[in-house]
Amino acid sequence: MRITVSGLPGSGTTSLSRYLAERHGFSMISAGEVFRQLAREHNMELARFGNLARQDPSYDKMIDARQKEIAQKRDDIIVEGRLSGWMVDGADLKVWLYAPIGCRIQRIATRDNVADEKTAAALTLEREQCEADRYRSYYSIDISDLSIYHIILNSEHWGVEGLGAIIDTAIARLKPDETR
Repeated sequence: MRITVSGLPGSGTTSLSRYLAERHGFSMISAGEVFRQLAREHNMELARFGNLARQDPSYDKMIDARQKEIAQKRDDIIVEGRLSGWMVDGADLKVWLYAPIGCRIQRIATRDNVADEKTAAALTLEREQCEADRYRSYYSIDISDLSIYHIILNSEHWGVEGLGAIIDTAIARLKPDETR
């Protein structure tokens, strides 16, 4: 089984992906974690590193190609990332997590140790616009087009366990009935 989990920054994709990987014994690959690691290695904030990636597409394309390659070679994998739903051909389940901007800003300010929510909002909105521009430029993908996803969930309403329970049910319904 191949599952993709996508959403905008702060929507909870990494938390849900970790939950699903642990619960189902799947491996997980996270484009966001790879991108954050690269930003740290370059001693840059995410928004600034995103602008560097905008100038040099090799960063994004390397992450995207690696994620796609790993997903195509493995079974029982969770592929987490903004573009994973677009990049993983034939995924059994494509999930998009939504959360309102205010909710996401609070999460990002806490997660990334940003001094205040106003700064977190500015950095997040800049990052989102930068990413949307890059995806459109590199792949002709409109990140706001959610028509490719099987399930869209609002992560403001449920914690990771609640979201996980919904996806657990979907996974159970997708698995072939072994009693037939």
